[in-house]
Amino acid sequence: MRNDISILVVDDAEGIRNYLQNLLSLRGFQTRTADGGEQALQVIASGFKPSLIILDVMMPEMDGLETLRRIKALELDLPVIMLSVVGKARTIVEAMNIGASDYINKPFEEEELDIAIRKVLENRDLRGERDYLRSQLSDKGSWGEGIVWISPRMTKIKDLVEQIAETDVTVLIHGESGVGKEVIARAIHNRSLRRDKPFVKVNCAALPEQLLESELFGYEKGAFTGAASRKPGKFEFANHGTIFLDEIGEMSPLLQAKLLQVLQDGEFSRLGGQRDIKVDVRVLVATNRQLEREVEEGRFREDLYYRLNVVNILVPPLRDRREEIPILCEQFLERYNRKYNKRVKAVSAELMKCFLGHEWPGNVRELENVIKRIVVLENEAPILEELRAQRGPQPKPAFIQSVVETETGGISPLKEIGRRAALEAERETIQRVLFQTNWNRKKAAKILNISYKTLLQKIKECGLGEGS
Repeated sequence: MRNDISILVVDDAEGIRNYLQNLLSLRGFQTRTADGGEQALQVIASGFKPSLIILDVMMPEMDGLETLRRIKALELDLPVIMLSVVGKARTIVEAMNIGASDYINKPFEEEELDIAIRKVLENRDLRGERDYLRSQLSDKGSWGEGIVWISPRMTKIKDLVEQIAETDVTVLIHGESGVGKEVIARAIHNRSLRRDKPFVKVNCAALPEQLLESELFGYEKGAFTGAASRKPGKFEFANHGTIFLDEIGEMSPLLQAKLLQVLQDGEFSRLGGQRDIKVDVRVLVATNRQLEREVEEGRFREDLYYRLNVVNILVPPLRDRREEIPILCEQFLERYNRKYNKRVKAVSAELMKCFLGHEWPGNVRELENVIKRIVVLENEAPILEELRAQRGPQPKPAFIQSVVETETGGISPLKEIGRRAALEAERETIQRVLFQTNWNRKKAAKILNISYKTLLQKIKECGLGEGS
């Protein structure tokens, strides 16, 4: 038995209360008692949160069944074992219908009580584990895989998504290719009031202009050669849901005008159609272009830009949120181990060091593909070799270079060489600790036993960056 389990015994008979308190204490439980229903409710209201209640049925004033009803009104999931000399089936059924976890008749054997308590606590633990897993799955599903929200900039984005998700405002998501713009769009949809409706994605860069127009807005039979029957567009499929227009900067001026009409009026016409179709669609768009510059240079409509840019989310590149790399690696390892039925464990410390020093021009998508290769090959050596080759030969430490230079032009004073050697040793130590903490500067400062401000100053003096 565990001493972290607390049990409240409720019985009007003092002898029973004392017996149970002593018995349960010997089993290692923390035990409190109450002489009736009113006192039991007062104990719970005072802040005491028992893991389990043992409750007598036959009590004066407020009986056990009424006490059970009130307890369940306060704490629905609190397990309760009923005790009574009355073994009437109707009383047992009523107690179970109210929410009792088990029922024991007096007199009882100690083993009988032990079994009932163990069963109730096991069910409680299983229920807690189930609820935890459900919450994890629900949270993961609504926030999406392939993105982590622990860096300061991503935390701000998460807070913004929470604020805007249940509104219908248009959102412009921009950032470099591969940073996770679609994942953020899906997170907005999954946490919105439209979460049970369609999420429709259209890549505006994947199709030529005419095909994109028919894809977005559909067409009528005979609208063009090959249009043998009517086809609804993506906007119709997304009705009452969300449409995500990726690479919006690739859209032609003609389609931009038609999209503006949808945003303004909520209606459009199919290609070859004679009537307008009304839709209720939330529009999310993404781009890796600088749309402001596109507007200035006349390639993107200014009025459409301001319609789209109601809320603006800039997703930082992976190199600016390196502290998320270890967690992303875990996510992708789990995903592809499951997909390919592999059992690749966490990447080595040496490879993680290379990951933390890599610039990741392809951002999260590049990291995902690297982890996928590691899982498929079940070997990280080729990746490690590639990353080392990309970094090239490492420059000699500054103090060694200085000594080499002085060998041709004179010897530096021994004191100066010692100072430089000490500086380089300090640099290597700081760099190693920063890598160990995934560049968490507060943790690194604590390990190095220096102030946060001093660490920042030394990072600057040593010329360290997260790619060092």
